[in-house]
Amino acid sequence: MTKTAMLPDGRRYVPSIEGVPTRSFAPAFGSKVIATIFMVIFLLYFVFPIYWMVIASTKTNAELTTTFGLWFTQHSDKTASPSLAQAITANYESLIGWTQGFLWRWIGNSFVYSTAAALIGTITSVMAGYALAKFNFPFKNTALGIIMAGLLMPVALLSVPIYVMFLNLGMDNTMASIIIPCAVSPFGVFLGRVYVQASVPTELIEAARIDGASEGRIFFTMVLRILAPAMVTIFLFIFVATWNNFILPQLMISSQELKPITLGLYGMASYFSPQYGPMMMASLLGVIPLIILFLALQRYWQAGLSAGSVKG
Repeated sequence: MTKTAMLPDGRRYVPSIEGVPTRSFAPAFGSKVIATIFMVIFLLYFVFPIYWMVIASTKTNAELTTTFGLWFTQHSDKTASPSLAQAITANYESLIGWTQGFLWRWIGNSFVYSTAAALIGTITSVMAGYALAKFNFPFKNTALGIIMAGLLMPVALLSVPIYVMFLNLGMDNTMASIIIPCAVSPFGVFLGRVYVQASVPTELIEAARIDGASEGRIFFTMVLRILAPAMVTIFLFIFVATWNNFILPQLMISSQELKPITLGLYGMASYFSPQYGPMMMASLLGVIPLIILFLALQRYWQAGLSAGSVKG
């Protein structure tokens, strides 16, 4: 039972239950209803495209225009009436044949590109952010200004110079030509600096130095542990940006074996008469890894998003 107390003015004070706001701070019923309605609308807005891809991936081109668009359907063949599983199997076999068996190779390439770029980009972003936040060195403000300018520069504007540079180095049409440019993230450095300023006390670093810890030991054994949720957020930003990157692979990659899924889907859509059902299935298979990653890391990136919101 909740204990009560008397205030000096004679009113009764009832402390709030943990996680539940007091009555004076609780939102009004109408506000909660409106907020719930908006949340449901936004949920449908973000979930509906995925739902439609699932539906469309079971249909043929004719069924996409002649059947109800929001529910599964079977093939309208007069000589056969295949089940939903058979319709999915038919589209999958058509997809594998259409891509010459490279579909899973493309998805695997995207995973390798995104994971490698995100791991390298996360650690370098945090190291650069830590240096900018906690060290004083010549031209520090100049370096910070260049990084901020990089945030304003469109990626498409840099793609051609990057391609020319890698072409002259003889590194075009390689995995490194995708991983290295995508690992360089001015936004990641900016986030790293913000998180370090908000989450890593200077007093803690000074105490470690007094105890004789080296700068490397301080960073790898203390700072990285404190910034773990923030690092997950940076990792996800770089991972998604690399996974969705199209212009850079279009310039760099020419062999089928090294294509990411974005470039493979572009090639499928470039056909004169593409099969939209198998193409929707390829799009769905290409987005499932991102969904799984976000669901698996949601507890960490949610904490990372708020890590820099409150100082101290």
